[in-house]
Amino acid sequence: MSHEATNWAIKQRGLKPTTKIVLWHLCDRFNPDYGCFPSQDRLAHDCEISRSTLNDHLGQLETVGLLRRVPRLDPVTKRQLPTRYILGFEPGFTPVAVVPCPEIGHGEDEGAESTVDAGVSPPDAAADALPCPDFGHGIGAEAVSDFPADPCPENPESRVRISDTNPVREPLSKPVKEEEDAQARAAISDEVFGDLLAALGLDPAALPGWWQGWPPRLHIQRWRDELGLTEAEIIAAAEASRQEHPEPPDGPKALDRAMQRAAQRKVEDAGRKRRKPKAAPAPAAKPITDLPAFYADLVNSDRYLPVSAISNTMRDAMLARGLVTAERLRERGVR
Repeated sequence: MSHEATNWAIKQRGLKPTTKIVLWHLCDRFNPDYGCFPSQDRLAHDCEISRSTLNDHLGQLETVGLLRRVPRLDPVTKRQLPTRYILGFEPGFTPVAVVPCPEIGHGEDEGAESTVDAGVSPPDAAADALPCPDFGHGIGAEAVSDFPADPCPENPESRVRISDTNPVREPLSKPVKEEEDAQARAAISDEVFGDLLAALGLDPAALPGWWQGWPPRLHIQRWRDELGLTEAEIIAAAEASRQEHPEPPDGPKALDRAMQRAAQRKVEDAGRKRRKPKAAPAPAAKPITDLPAFYADLVNSDRYLPVSAISNTMRDAMLARGLVTAERLRERGVR
């Protein structure tokens, strides 16, 4: 880096901001002993622009006489090396000479005889020529343009920029607002919208501003899609809101709270319907109040009777009341 070079770049006036940034980064890469030869990838990365944009600004700097680009090739491999940039403050700097375009003569002095008609081109003009503004003649190997160029030996394809097949953007077939209006009409029909206005007591011929156009229809569509209300439920909720607020609302947003309450009631009603009715409780078993009669029935039947089921007290009670006989008790194993 050279402070002398960057100070020189800062002092240059009349340049576009990006062009001056390119010049500053070139000077930042300048070495007083070896010169300035950053690669295009490095320079484009430093300036945060594309290579094609970089070459446009380099061409402008070369046109105003602040630098000169010298392409370099490896003498052995013939591979392209980073371009040598000769800056305007370096000793012996000479700006690039402007050579007329061979097609239409751009760059000729007024009154000078054109070389096109004579079929003569200046010697060694290709090396020093600036690109023609209309045809691009004179663009070097380091430039990135829309015109053919010989591929670099390292890359199988040319490094030139591929132009867009249709650079002109087609105008929209329909304005955006018309498309949104059509979508809103498709979502909420005119009949439903008219019924809602009637439920709110609004005159379609003198609607407030918030009820005009497609925005209110999209608002109603959100009540339907986001809150889960049907169109009939929306109209019913609008009619019910007139009881609390007799004056018609200025816009659909004033009904948001009423629609939210209607949606909440709908959810609660659906939840109550889904709940299963409680089953009737099973009849409680009647308590046994006459134990001697209960055990007497068990003794007199053929059902299983554990020996320890009847105590001596219960035995005496059954015998005293004549519910069983002593013989039956012995048959059932009760002593």
